Amino acid sequence: MKKLSFSFLVLILSFVSIYAQNVQTIRGKIIDAQTEMPIIGATIVLLDSEPLIGTVSDVDGNFRLDNVTLGRQGITVSFIGYNPAVIRNLMLVKGKETVLDIRMDERINQIQNVVITAKNNKANVNNEMATVSARTFSIEETERYAGSLGDPSRMAANFAGVSAPSDQRNDIIIRGNSPMGLLWRLDGIDIPNPNHFGSLGSTGGPVSMLNNNLLSNSDFFTGAFPAEYGNAISGAFDLRMRNGNNQKYEFLGQVGFNGFEFGAEGPISKKTGASFIINARYSTLEVMSKLGMSMGTGASVPQYKDLTFKINLPKGKFGKLSIFGMGGLSYIEMLESEEDNAQFGFGGSDLRYGSDMGVVGLNHTLFFNNTTRMITRLSVLATKITTKVDSLDQNSDYDFLYYNSTTTEVIYTGAVELHKKFNAKNYLKLGVKYKLSNIDYSDSVYLWDRDEYYKQYDLNEYLSTFQGFVQHQHKFTDNIVANIGLYGNFMLLNEKFVVEPRAGIKWNFTPKQSISLGVGMHSQQQMTGIYFLRDSFDVFTNHNLDFTKAIHGVLAYDFLITKNLRVKFETYYQYIYNVPVVDLQPEFSMLNLGDDFTAFAYDYMVNKGTGTNYGIELTVEKFFSEGFYFLLTTSLYESKYEGYDGIERNSKFNGNFVYNALGGYEFRLGDYSTLALDLKGVYAGGKRYLPIDVNASIAANREEHDWSHIYDNKYDDYLRVNARITFKLSSKKFGMSQEWGADLQGINHWFSDRKNVYSQTWDKNKKEIITNYQEVMPFMMTYRILF
Repeated sequence: MKKLSFSFLVLILSFVSIYAQNVQTIRGKIIDAQTEMPIIGATIVLLDSEPLIGTVSDVDGNFRLDNVTLGRQGITVSFIGYNPAVIRNLMLVKGKETVLDIRMDERINQIQNVVITAKNNKANVNNEMATVSARTFSIEETERYAGSLGDPSRMAANFAGVSAPSDQRNDIIIRGNSPMGLLWRLDGIDIPNPNHFGSLGSTGGPVSMLNNNLLSNSDFFTGAFPAEYGNAISGAFDLRMRNGNNQKYEFLGQVGFNGFEFGAEGPISKKTGASFIINARYSTLEVMSKLGMSMGTGASVPQYKDLTFKINLPKGKFGKLSIFGMGGLSYIEMLESEEDNAQFGFGGSDLRYGSDMGVVGLNHTLFFNNTTRMITRLSVLATKITTKVDSLDQNSDYDFLYYNSTTTEVIYTGAVELHKKFNAKNYLKLGVKYKLSNIDYSDSVYLWDRDEYYKQYDLNEYLSTFQGFVQHQHKFTDNIVANIGLYGNFMLLNEKFVVEPRAGIKWNFTPKQSISLGVGMHSQQQMTGIYFLRDSFDVFTNHNLDFTKAIHGVLAYDFLITKNLRVKFETYYQYIYNVPVVDLQPEFSMLNLGDDFTAFAYDYMVNKGTGTNYGIELTVEKFFSEGFYFLLTTSLYESKYEGYDGIERNSKFNGNFVYNALGGYEFRLGDYSTLALDLKGVYAGGKRYLPIDVNASIAANREEHDWSHIYDNKYDDYLRVNARITFKLSSKKFGMSQEWGADLQGINHWFSDRKNVYSQTWDKNKKEIITNYQEVMPFMMTYRILF
């Protein structure tokens, strides 16, 4: 009995000792970048380990490194016939395993007895057919960069060619283009605006619905993107969700700018590797407002909640299957009747606004053999926006419903892709897609001059499109790669059809330097509601509008000075044509919409407008190493447009310049904790505006504009300095990690009283121009626990 008790005690002490160790696991899967087949026998080595720690991948491409010390670690992966891969700056913490999917690229020149040296090149992107204007980013960057607030959109604003001169919204303005020109894609499926309080036709909003705790490394494109990305003229955000841990259950709790959050992940079947991951969030702003804290939004407190999940079944009888979903509900009231000062363009009225979005997607991959696979994608997307505006009259107790609308869109999509790798030199992708949109719009607006209500929309219609692409990659050598492709789009509503050739070539003329060239045609449908605008005779006046089209040309030079220091230069030219304009307002162009909570259009528009964007960009970046990083970007550009009258003017988004400087340092405080300090500064040209005509507004008792001076002037140039402090602690006793973060927004206000202008609007009751300034929460805490 004593021996049994002693053995039991030793077992318990051994378990506690192992559990309390300052170690974690790195594991994952090694696959071919094109075929996604597992690579058997790849060598994985922990960098700077002494004695050497390593392993090899098994028959499924899986590998596992146990008992790796917490903190920053890195691995190198090598296999004969493939370019080696190195992954640095993996942050190992208690309470969460590090799980990786590593894609390796096959060499063309197969030589024997070669010494392989792994190179770290963050210039590479997930999409192997991207040639220019592409950048991959890690989810850690959305957390690390000061001012990003865990939002991929705000993080992308740090990259060259991107501007976001607004603290109220996260719209992405790429090279002077409207934010409407951006394509959002999640796990291979095109999705609508993934932001709370998104409006029809926009791609941004105040709060992101994307949960960065569920995202994997993703790609961001700013021009001349591959043929598989269609129906966009400015850029593409190709986001990827990670799979849940398929070996152990892990949990997350977090509170920050994006909400109070709880998440869970774990195995469904350890035998097959099936897993799940799910996260839910609830509005931080609403909770903190109830606690009496000012949120910089006046009495207009945003209320929102969202849910994101993914189920991964990698070893089905008929291939691998994944199902994901994301949805969110948003609501806000801006009530001047309750002396709300945050009207943002709705002075003299009470506004109630709701915005809901949801998407469910299914991806199925069937492997015919080691070189050929077919991917089937099915999805259902739904958006609903409700708006109610009550007009107020200060001279009486009378108020009435001025505007009321409900817009609903449900989109059903089916797509099939075929991927074929012929050999190390040639790789082919092709795909077709069908989209069926059910559109249910109704509205009612009061016409002051007629003293009656008028309906622009009262319909339930269907809109169908067919899309397809083919793209081929040919490697002349390991240093010269060419990508060519075609994209096509056919809209059944008006039988409009477009075919777009695209091509790119990249030459690594030294091991550290490359030159790339990308050219191509791109197009985009108009936002759905425009096609169904009708006049007083119930005639749909815009049914025959064609696609807006653009020609991209980009030249890039990339120099990896050291393994952690990169310089990149790009110059570009973009010509846009077939833009909807109208003779009734000859200065108007659809190129100037998309960065606001409202969008308007006209009857009887025609595709006569044009636009041009051109500029140069410089990036100097030190990747995170030796405890610090920095990123310096410069963007100098011009953005012009022509309306119906053919006169060239500045576009709304012609800020002319953007300078970004950000960096940070991470201090190791011991075996279990780190302290990180991050700083960001941005100086950019202000947003151009359409001035208000005071005399005309007084006479009409509503906002009237001076169109003769549209976008001649800009608001003050935009200046913002943000900081972030992060403390991470891993508990060896309880097997969990915690993180505390503090975001300091607009610290330039500490030494300057200048405020950035958001907009100017007309208050019909006060009969004056109201200047709305950008307001941000000066201080926002984040707390996260992983266990």
